[in-house]
Amino acid sequence: MKSRSLTLLSTATLALAMSLGAHAADAGKLSGQDKSFLKDAAEGGNAEVEGSKVALDKSGSADVKTFAQMMVDDHGKAGTELKGLADQKGVKVSDTPSMTKKTEIKLLSERKGSSFDQHYADSIGVKAHQDTIKLFQKEVDKGSDADVKAWASKTLPTLQHHLEAAQALKAKTDAEPKS
Repeated sequence: MKSRSLTLLSTATLALAMSLGAHAADAGKLSGQDKSFLKDAAEGGNAEVEGSKVALDKSGSADVKTFAQMMVDDHGKAGTELKGLADQKGVKVSDTPSMTKKTEIKLLSERKGSSFDQHYADSIGVKAHQDTIKLFQKEVDKGSDADVKAWASKTLPTLQHHLEAAQALKAKTDAEPKS
């Protein structure tokens, strides 16, 4: 009985070790481009979600709040998918924005009224999405891992839609009187 239990335990331990090894091997197979993309995409998405949560709290504009809620919803969903893909590939990604983005969000949160709305539309809206689209397009063009490239390609149309919405929002907020 003891030897049977020991055999089962050994088999289970070996299976677990092989499973963990497979994840580590996946990470080892990913190119530097693929790993960097996963990490940068996670941090960028986290920044858009955090900045948009600030907008939901601070803005008095229905247009800004509608855009911000779309960012929280869409980037939250994409972040969950990205985390699952990164876990599958054995890559640890952050669940917070980079330190630089945290500082930018803090500075944004100190603004009020139309100044807040204009800077949110410009930084979290237009500029962040321009940068994100470049990041995702680079992965589609230069990435090595088929799964990572497919996810980037699948996500690009949503990001392009966000950029168009951000540009329209920026035009509206820029037309507001300065406060």
